[in-house]
Amino acid sequence: MSHWSDAHCHLQEQFLGDEETAAKLSDTLARAYEGGVDRVVVIGTDATTSAQALEITGFESPVAIYATVGLHPHDAAQDIDPVLELARKGHPKLVGIGECGLDYFYEHSPRADQRRAFARQIALAHELDLALVIHARDAFDDLFELLRSEGVPERTVVHCFTGTPDDAQACLTLGCDISISGVVTFKNADLLREAVRGVPLDRLHVETDSPFLAPVPYRGRANEPAFVTVVGEFVAELRGENFVEVREATSANTARLFRLPPR
Repeated sequence: MSHWSDAHCHLQEQFLGDEETAAKLSDTLARAYEGGVDRVVVIGTDATTSAQALEITGFESPVAIYATVGLHPHDAAQDIDPVLELARKGHPKLVGIGECGLDYFYEHSPRADQRRAFARQIALAHELDLALVIHARDAFDDLFELLRSEGVPERTVVHCFTGTPDDAQACLTLGCDISISGVVTFKNADLLREAVRGVPLDRLHVETDSPFLAPVPYRGRANEPAFVTVVGEFVAELRGENFVEVREATSANTARLFRLPPR
């Protein structure tokens, strides 16, 4: 019987540094394991956090830690070459490219820069045969256009999905998996909940996106991987499925997506 997997978190942004922060990381991972989580994927968002994500995979813990390397659309105006070079160096715990994609809600980087950086990371995922981790907000039309033109990597996931049921079906049709965060528990997430009901169980993942987006009833505090169980159990109840079935399926899906070894 499997444990839960947190398919997307940002532990390196909280815990790399001195002995005090290392102790906090140890406690955080211990809570996750005690709560039934045995795998996490730590996500890079630029050259610095990507290098830190790889570094944190060496942390001694009962929770297996894996990492991705990527440039977030918020930072797409930065030079992407250091990110590409880091990924091409390889690492035994490097399992994906991203998070990358398009964010037209905040537009912290010009849209043209976002599209350019996203296209280069799609190509990198193809080149290295790694999973592609996508961030998409208010930009699905352009996202789909780029995926069609560049080719969807065989293993691709739209993380923290917050689109409509139609957006979800379009993602699935293109071959993307869908990952659900604590946003699904929020009061104003009716359309998202409708979308989640329509995702086939073999294409579904659960995540925290910690330290962001803590689920109800933990809103207002820092999120952590232990709370992926809250997301998973909420999703199971929403879909009318047994939580063990959802835990088994989502854990297997995340292992398949990132080619993780058995636990």
